[in-house]
Amino acid sequence: MSKIDQINQKILRELSRDGRLPNTELADRVGLSPSACLRRVQELERRGVIKGYRAVLDPVALGNGFVAYVTVGLSDHTKAAQEGFERSVALYDEVRECHNITGTVEYLLRVEAEDLIAYKRFHTDKLGTLPQVHQIVTHVVMGSPKDERA
Repeated sequence: MSKIDQINQKILRELSRDGRLPNTELADRVGLSPSACLRRVQELERRGVIKGYRAVLDPVALGNGFVAYVTVGLSDHTKAAQEGFERSVALYDEVRECHNITGTVEYLLRVEAEDLIAYKRFHTDKLGTLPQVHQIVTHVVMGSPKDERA
C-alpha cells in the first residue's frame, strides 16, 4: 500500500464524513470484507495518512457564536519573531487554528469568541499587545455553507 488507491480513497472519504462509522458498515460502503477493510484502515493509521479521530464541536452550542478569520502581519520577519508569535497564540483559547501562510501577511487565524464584544477584548488585550504584530485584519464569518473541517 505505497499509494492511495481507489479503495483507500473511498475509506478516507467515508471516515472523514463519520470517524465513528463501524468497521462493518465502512466495509459494506467500500465493497470489502470487514477483515480486509480493518487491515486497510490500520495500515492507513500506521502510515500516518489517518492522523487521528476527533469530535467536531459546534461553536454556537459552546457559546462562541462569533467566528472570524484574522490575518496577521508581523513587524519583523525573523524566525525568532515567528516563534514568539506562535508561542503566544498557542496559549489563547480563542484561537482555534493558526496557519503560517505566504503572501502579504504571515498568519491566518480562525478565532472563536462569545460575541463581538468578547472578540474586541481578544483583539485589543491579547492579539494587539503582542510585540511581533504589525497588522491585524478581521474577516467576520457570516455563514459557512461548506465546512469539511473535522
